[in-house]
Amino acid sequence: MLKPETRAALAKVSTATIATALFKRGLRNQAIQGVTPLCPPHHSMVGEAFTLRYIPAREDLNPLTAFRDRGHLQRQAIETCPSGAVLVIDSRKDARAASAGAILVTRLMSRGAAGIVTDGGFRDSAEIAAMGFAAYHARPSAPTNLTLHHAIAINDPIGCGDAPVFPGDVLVGDADGVMVLPAHLADEIAEEATAMTLFEDYVTARVREGASVLGLYPPTDPEWERKFEDYKKNL
Repeated sequence: MLKPETRAALAKVSTATIATALFKRGLRNQAIQGVTPLCPPHHSMVGEAFTLRYIPAREDLNPLTAFRDRGHLQRQAIETCPSGAVLVIDSRKDARAASAGAILVTRLMSRGAAGIVTDGGFRDSAEIAAMGFAAYHARPSAPTNLTLHHAIAINDPIGCGDAPVFPGDVLVGDADGVMVLPAHLADEIAEEATAMTLFEDYVTARVREGASVLGLYPPTDPEWERKFEDYKKNL
């Protein structure tokens, strides 16, 4: 379970900083590749992963009437994704058909989800972009998902944009993309990334004043290290 203080901390750090913290731990493939936000985020998306997996559609199983089935797994994913979670859709990096559209995303938002991510595409993309909801995809896609996607599993481990996503992993998204934090590392990554952000803000201020990055970033000059410690004491 994602702690409220961890959620709040992760909302204040960048995906770039999180990526570095994960890299320090040997985790190189936690960025969901090829996805961008439909509109510039006003704040970071943070939530635990709730997953939906698609396989290639088979014509006899995916007529348009398939959506009349109240148990259709795409619809069930929308209706059961927990409040505060991020719905993550494995569309096999295939954006030739939509992973979802504006009506389903609206329902997800109204149920309190933190966001939605697919390595495929969304239809009604302009409408979704105007909603102010955290939504990430590869590109817009008009065709209905039934033409290429068959919803096969909810809340199983998936791959999304070449990143492994396990249910309960913590997703953080900003203008640069989406990172996947293994659930057991979320607290320590939040703490470390917060400290890294403080240092990076300090470095940015010094560089704007004309300082060289040499010896400052990374901090190999003891004098800069001392000045940073003094800076922290005065916060």
